[in-house]
Amino acid sequence: MRPGDKGWLKEYLDFRQDLLKDLSISGRNASHPEHSLYRVLQPTGLMYGQSVDLLNHPDSKNWDQKEKMKILLAESLISSSLLFYDRPIKNVAELSDVTMKTLESIGNFYNNIFPELSTPAKTLFGRKKSPLELAEIILDKRIDHTVGDNDNFWTMFFHNSLLFLDIFIFGQWIHTNADRIVSDFFKYEREELRFSVVKIIAMAAHANFNIEYEERRLLEYFLQSAALSPEKKKQALEIFEKGIEIESINLPTNNSWILKKYFLEMAILTIWADRKVEDNELQFLKKLCDYLHFSEDDLENSMMAIEGFVLEHWEELNKLQNRKDYDQVSEQFIQRLSRVTANHKIKLIKEVKENEEMMALLLKARSAELSVEEKDKMQHELIAALKTIPTFVIISLPKRFLTLPVLMKILPKDFFAEVLAA
Repeated sequence: MRPGDKGWLKEYLDFRQDLLKDLSISGRNASHPEHSLYRVLQPTGLMYGQSVDLLNHPDSKNWDQKEKMKILLAESLISSSLLFYDRPIKNVAELSDVTMKTLESIGNFYNNIFPELSTPAKTLFGRKKSPLELAEIILDKRIDHTVGDNDNFWTMFFHNSLLFLDIFIFGQWIHTNADRIVSDFFKYEREELRFSVVKIIAMAAHANFNIEYEERRLLEYFLQSAALSPEKKKQALEIFEKGIEIESINLPTNNSWILKKYFLEMAILTIWADRKVEDNELQFLKKLCDYLHFSEDDLENSMMAIEGFVLEHWEELNKLQNRKDYDQVSEQFIQRLSRVTANHKIKLIKEVKENEEMMALLLKARSAELSVEEKDKMQHELIAALKTIPTFVIISLPKRFLTLPVLMKILPKDFFAEVLAA
């Protein structure tokens, strides 16, 4: 399968049927569908304009960046629809029906809200295109409007991270009747949200009272892809030079958690462009959290989410490959995780004590060297225990980075001695 070939979307949906079925169940069980959507989107890198290889398709190693991003966008739009579906999906036939309706909504959404992608519903010979055909053509066009194959993390970030806004607006669109007034509203919201991202970048860049070269380049990347009107683009440049107050950010009336999370993480990454967060920049992020009605724990969680993503995919994110940077980021990340595990020490001890396999491995490790397979098993079980901590219900843990030696660093002091104590 190749995502550039005709019929790619049907092939991929057939391949991912089990995942879509799982999503239709998890959306019912989660405390909030937006939290579930964040957990689906954040590890893929789509919120940050990346397309890391979490697709698990046998052919995915041969796909280029645009092809991976196309798959992620299709999957994310469908995931959004399933997670917010208003009743349980009982069987495969119903799942297929909901998926087909979602594909029809994707076609209508882009045709109405993205006029530059407008695609006729009929062929030259008058045959009506199926929702699957129309969605495939439109998704091809949408990705063609993003940046090409580029291994620069920051170029990809600000060209492609706007795809998240597609998913956010689509999640609202599918619950409306798409008349002209509604379409005009969402077109307006599309431009306003993109302009709000410009404001976020500008505020974050001014946080240390000195616009860095990397931050100036970020705005250039963003404006190339934001498709703002000439008037808005002029305003954006003025805002970036002069700065802007946090209160000027336009938040939707529904006060969406995931949109605010996106704004916060865009700000963090803008500040993070020079790989360091200064005290006045940290104060800005705290002030932004307060405005977004987030706690300092929310800020800490977003910092962990970004650092974990970057560490997990360091080799794939070529622009970030610098040993000094890696050591700095990993040290910060380990410190954050250590604070979380210390706060949940009692819960973790209980989880490990109730795990018979884990206890057997710990007892053996007292007197003998564990085999490679046993160490891998211990790593797997420890990560499973960490996932029971509320913080990591939403944030994905970087499994490749969390080797057994790293896990030993983040667990509380004397953790295993207390686990094995009578």
